[in-house]
Amino acid sequence: MSTSLAHATHIFEILGLSITMAFILSPFGVRLARKLNLIDIPGSSSHKRHKYPTPLAGGMVLIISLFAIATFFLLWDDPQIRAILVSSVIIFSFGLWDDFQGLSASQKIFGQVLASVLLIWLGVSVHFVENIHLSLLTDNMVSLGNWGITIFWLVVVTNAFNLIDSMDGLAIGLGGIAFAFFTVISFASGQSTLSSLSAILLGICIGLYFYNISPAHLFLGDSGSQMLGFILASIAILYNPEGLPQASSWFVPILLLGVPLFDTTLVVFSRLYRYKPIFQSDLGHTYHRLIRLGLDSRRAVLLMHTCALLLSCVAIVALSMNHFVSNTLFFVTITIGLFVLLFLGLKPID
Repeated sequence: MSTSLAHATHIFEILGLSITMAFILSPFGVRLARKLNLIDIPGSSSHKRHKYPTPLAGGMVLIISLFAIATFFLLWDDPQIRAILVSSVIIFSFGLWDDFQGLSASQKIFGQVLASVLLIWLGVSVHFVENIHLSLLTDNMVSLGNWGITIFWLVVVTNAFNLIDSMDGLAIGLGGIAFAFFTVISFASGQSTLSSLSAILLGICIGLYFYNISPAHLFLGDSGSQMLGFILASIAILYNPEGLPQASSWFVPILLLGVPLFDTTLVVFSRLYRYKPIFQSDLGHTYHRLIRLGLDSRRAVLLMHTCALLLSCVAIVALSMNHFVSNTLFFVTITIGLFVLLFLGLKPID
């Protein structure tokens, strides 16, 4: 058996075990959440429109399944994967704290920055600034620039998944799509452990999706949605396609995570445009705006998942193009996104 075929078989083993474990653990997570009174109450916030009290069990199922399967397949032996797993504990802890009693925006961001700093300290960060080739930059300036970009990226993506978790199946579906593409492209780039980690998360998303689709039997909660975002952002940092110029691959993670990033940009723009606090919850998310345009809940979620698939396809196609064509395609996509953002963002939400 060839090496690539053996690893492909290994990926499907991981995927099958991850789906099964998350699927089996979810009912136990629901029971535990009920015992701990970890419940999302309808109407407890202006943007919460679900009808029944729902256990916030997704984060617990996610972290238990992830750590167990990563241990079984020896992923902890890889220092970069270990850095992601260890740092994600901070994200989960602050998220669980928020699920129990609620945290302020500054407390949430503090936890995210703390996890990001730990990830950097453990050896995972972008290497973007040194590729600019500016002779005026000292080594310290390069390091600080890379650390700043790393923290910004991690915090933005973590919050993007937290913010977009506004409807049954939406965030978990978007996470699953992104993990699926990261599994494929990291496998193609020869990053076997990164592909394995992505496959674990893909399987967990599939297992949880069954319980999170409408009507949801469990919610991800802040602990689950923030973990999804943080780990995806971390995987995006580690993704390094061999033999492909950075000029044609730097935007791939942005497109793979395009829908959550678009939603966050839309929310921030809408609130600034209306002179409202950025961290004040409202019904200005992409999903809510699609509902007001006449789509029902299922079609709104399906449309957002479809857009994520299309953006991911654009990212993969761009990898095979020369840097001029691929960057042109990226900026055309961004331009279309800006027009859609203005179309949705300028409409009233009240």
